[in-house]
Amino acid sequence: MAFDLNSLLRPHISSLKPYTSARDEYTGKEGIFLDANENPLGSATKEDFNRYPDPYQWEIKKQLSKIKGVRPEQIFLGNGSDEAIDLLFRAFCNPGKDNVILLPPTYGMYEVSAAINDVATKKVSLTKDFQLDTKAVLGQVDAHTKIIFICSPNNPSGNKINRDSIYTILNQFSGLVVIDEAYIDFNDEPSFTQELDKYPNLLVMQTFSKAWGLASLRLGMAFASEELIRILNRIKPPYNISGLTQEYVLQALQNEKKVKSMIQTILDEKDSLEKALKGLDFVQKVYPSNANFFLVKVPQATSFYNKLIDHKIIVRNRSKVQLCEDCLRVTIGTKAENKALIEAMQKVAAETGVQG
Repeated sequence: MAFDLNSLLRPHISSLKPYTSARDEYTGKEGIFLDANENPLGSATKEDFNRYPDPYQWEIKKQLSKIKGVRPEQIFLGNGSDEAIDLLFRAFCNPGKDNVILLPPTYGMYEVSAAINDVATKKVSLTKDFQLDTKAVLGQVDAHTKIIFICSPNNPSGNKINRDSIYTILNQFSGLVVIDEAYIDFNDEPSFTQELDKYPNLLVMQTFSKAWGLASLRLGMAFASEELIRILNRIKPPYNISGLTQEYVLQALQNEKKVKSMIQTILDEKDSLEKALKGLDFVQKVYPSNANFFLVKVPQATSFYNKLIDHKIIVRNRSKVQLCEDCLRVTIGTKAENKALIEAMQKVAAETGVQG
């Protein structure tokens, strides 16, 4: 496979001169700062937020590189993973001309971002067991196919995608392969971040929202070649990650032991919840999951979903999603929350006369 990043790049992005912020020109932390038109008197809060944050979040990247086993220059941080997705479309896909390949059922923002950027999507359904049909995927590739998005573990099905299938795509596709690993911390396989130096066409996305418990901070990670990361940094907003977010994430990175403990607790609760769900006679199927949620098939899922809301139990109705007919997506909660879920499901079944 011949891969040339520059040939994929939109021509005007290649010649783009990025905005240079004050903190690009001077990166020191000491001095009298009269360069960025900031308020020198502080902030209208108890703490001071009057200075612009590091535009490239180097302290986070240095700490993160030790945890992830990659170089800081191979890391991009965005306002959620959605920012990285959007930037990839803007950098590589010519509106009204290029296309990307999606593998439904999958994370919905790939398609939304494509639509926003006026980029066509080609959809190749996963198989009935939610795996890649590599022949069908590669058969949809044409001269204008720039990106293939693979979510593993997949959302909403929860399963990991066969690793050999992903390698086949990486080896035979000359465009970008984006592997979304939002749920990798709950999986038993190594991350594809360990393959970055072998595959220049690979970009891996992860998030602080799930295992790290920082969803409100909105911080997504992308890992790729240094060349590709430089392109994303060239076109991102100058201060895309707030100073407050950077501060809290740095604190979290010092507490990796707690994160591992939370992951184990969630996995333990996952085992218990799986047994409880499978013990309900009206549950038709609990799909295998490598994430922190289950896809659960029940009769009349939409009605069941609405009845659960009446009991103040909120799950995700995925029954209109391809291959997920009559399915609810259930996130692993605390022991008490999982118990309340099972009790509510039993009540709804009794109220509606639902049978498996």
